[in-house]
Amino acid sequence: MDYSEKVNKLLEQGILPDENSLNELDKESEKELKQNQENNNQEEQVVKKNSTEYSQELKEVFKDDDQVRVKIVYNYDKPSKKRVIQDFVKYFNHRYKGLEKIIKQRPEMQSLMSINKLNLKSEKEKVSIIGIITEKRETKNNHIMLKVEDQTGVTNVLISKNNTELYPTAKDLILDEVIGISGSVGKNIIFANEIIFPDIPLNRELKKGPRDVYAIFIGDLHFGSKEFLKDEFEKFIKWINGELGSKEQREIANKTKYLFVMGDLVEGVGVYPNQDEDLVIPDIKLQYKLMAVYFEKIKKDKKIIIIPGNHDAGRIADPQPALYNDFCQALEILDNAIILSSPSMVNIESTEDFSGLDILLYHGYSLIYYADNVASIRAAGGQKRVDLLMKFLLQKRHLAPTHEANMYVPDADEDPLIITHVPDIFVTGHIHRAMAEQYRSVTIMNTSCWGDITENQEKRGLEPQPGRVLALNLQTRKVKIVNFYTRKEKKKSDENSKDSDKMNEEKKQTK
Repeated sequence: MDYSEKVNKLLEQGILPDENSLNELDKESEKELKQNQENNNQEEQVVKKNSTEYSQELKEVFKDDDQVRVKIVYNYDKPSKKRVIQDFVKYFNHRYKGLEKIIKQRPEMQSLMSINKLNLKSEKEKVSIIGIITEKRETKNNHIMLKVEDQTGVTNVLISKNNTELYPTAKDLILDEVIGISGSVGKNIIFANEIIFPDIPLNRELKKGPRDVYAIFIGDLHFGSKEFLKDEFEKFIKWINGELGSKEQREIANKTKYLFVMGDLVEGVGVYPNQDEDLVIPDIKLQYKLMAVYFEKIKKDKKIIIIPGNHDAGRIADPQPALYNDFCQALEILDNAIILSSPSMVNIESTEDFSGLDILLYHGYSLIYYADNVASIRAAGGQKRVDLLMKFLLQKRHLAPTHEANMYVPDADEDPLIITHVPDIFVTGHIHRAMAEQYRSVTIMNTSCWGDITENQEKRGLEPQPGRVLALNLQTRKVKIVNFYTRKEKKKSDENSKDSDKMNEEKKQTK
């Protein structure tokens, strides 16, 4: 369209559009934008509906499209409202009941009973309970003592340091998670022999799509930042359109039908103190306009699925609703985009004979808390081991099981952060490190970033891996990492990245 072409010419000349030039182009393109809005009226109406209606509408919108097959499994779009203390109580009750239902299915829970009935049991008798951890401490003899609560009462649970198998697991237990416990009864205490997590079933099917197509995953773009990797991102746009790269690389791009963008689309404004010093575009609306210019170049046969991050316009607290339209109206020109919440879940590639692949999308606001507070993960490298962080959340079947892990909104009707439905693919961002692994039947990935490595990040011990793209073959479930970062790497980051950062290196494949 004319608007995009004119802005592109400015960019090609090395001129970064300012507010005046963009506003002028807006006026010139007003008629075209109105026409575009009319053409996309059907999809705009879909976005305004609640998640259930939204899912049904999308099934109709895309049912005749043999190129992309997208269904919305879950999208949080409840309106904001005043919250009261009772909402927190209901929220945690929903969490307990949801995770209790999962744990009850485990065979270790055959002798399950409620806490208020423990006093009916004789000492040393075997019992099983399900509870939420409200306290955790280390005794003077270095045993671990828990206080565990269900909806009927509270009891103490002791994990002996002499239990060499269970003790390391107990060291990583966190407050507010829901667990199952098997052990023997004492006076007002249970001596634990086993701890049961909700976790991912071991015997779950590893699904593979029917077509040889790719889904691409990127995140943390940070448009508007002085550190934005403009040259690298422009190369990515050319690559995904099949205009750049080797024969194999272009083949991947041409087979790409889905592009997932995992939040932090823009740098934002006022996200942290003195952020204005790091901005080349100080207006968040203009940041989204610049993003729209780039994304409008992507071929329309690729469906773009977008979720927000903590730098984006809107509520920071989890669950984050879709981007606030008041700030990012410029994205309306992206008629091949679907904008969802964080977390959300989509199903792609379904047919009459194949149920499709479920993809859980979460920006990852809680990840840093667990990198700092889970002993084994912290010792293994903290944020550098985002694979361990994501496996940890899958084991808990919750995206932020600890009250202090993130800002959240207590929903009195549900806990949207429970991983009720096991995904085939689980993707996060936020940590700025490219990673792909397999945990049981789930492909886990964390996306890279598109901002250069800063001195501030180095001082804090962070080691981002900028400019990487995750390419998932939906038929084989293999992941390739494509590296567009052409600048000289910091020595320390380069040593840690090594072979995993080579262009098109195969990071992990399903055996």
